[in-house]
Amino acid sequence: MGYRSAVSAGERAEVAILMCTYNGAAFLREQLESFANQTFHSWTLFVSDDASTDATREILAEYQQRWGAERLHVFEGPRQGFARNFLSLLGRPEVRAQFYAFSDQDDVWFADKLERSVDRLVEIRAHKPALYCSRTQLVDSARNLAGYSPLFSKPPSFKNALVQSLAGANTMLINQAARNLLMQLPEGMSIVAHDWLAYILVTGCGGVAIYDARPSLEYRQHGDNVIGANNSFKDRVNRVRKMLSGRFVRWNDANLQILKAMSPLLTQENRAVLADFERSRSSGFSVRLRALRRSGVYRQTFIGNITLMIAAFMARI
Repeated sequence: MGYRSAVSAGERAEVAILMCTYNGAAFLREQLESFANQTFHSWTLFVSDDASTDATREILAEYQQRWGAERLHVFEGPRQGFARNFLSLLGRPEVRAQFYAFSDQDDVWFADKLERSVDRLVEIRAHKPALYCSRTQLVDSARNLAGYSPLFSKPPSFKNALVQSLAGANTMLINQAARNLLMQLPEGMSIVAHDWLAYILVTGCGGVAIYDARPSLEYRQHGDNVIGANNSFKDRVNRVRKMLSGRFVRWNDANLQILKAMSPLLTQENRAVLADFERSRSSGFSVRLRALRRSGVYRQTFIGNITLMIAAFMARI
């Protein structure tokens, strides 16, 4: 389905592209050019720069002059890490659209990325929180093909979101209802990752998460990545080791603190899932395992679910 057939006559879907930058000059131009090459044209770029000291601001100024100040807006970031930077940008009153796309500074979007994601979300009623995400094509710093992110086949859900982030924010498009959810985050909460949090809140509050098995962008892997793809065997083993080391516990502590504060927004069914999941983290051994099974939480792969059971056995969730 093309963009024009996905919206009613006379309606124009608009997208705010949200990009956070920090010393991204090396690859920024390629990403900006991939925006210009989109088959979907109704977009505006909003950038929050976290005190870059390289040529990032000069490049943004160049493109702002080329595209016009109404097409590209640049703000000063809060200098509190990438997740806070994205959420601060999402909350700016100047940022208004029908849909919101998160962007990294060093990827290259496929030409149909926005068109494909908008086509999926315009089918969802506006009052229901909705999120689109996709697989990625991995490339090295010179854009040579390096593989693909894992292909997931289980349905997106709150039961999955509690224990796994489904896809990177760089692939995500959310609607206004999902934005409204994220804007209700209590002040001072610790945020592990804004993409994981978006997945948790959208599914937990009765919204829709759509996972596209077709990649939508080139995800560049290089030494300056904040978060890599974790797609090699070595990366996966390292991820399992870190999960059992206690890091997963700290991440869940942060996510659950947010969910407790926002529990009135969760569906009744998901509040019950959350209660069982919490019991699986704090009870005695036998109660812990029964509560985990009753909660129904799951990861997307067989190995991931085995690791989850081991973590529960060791009280590491």
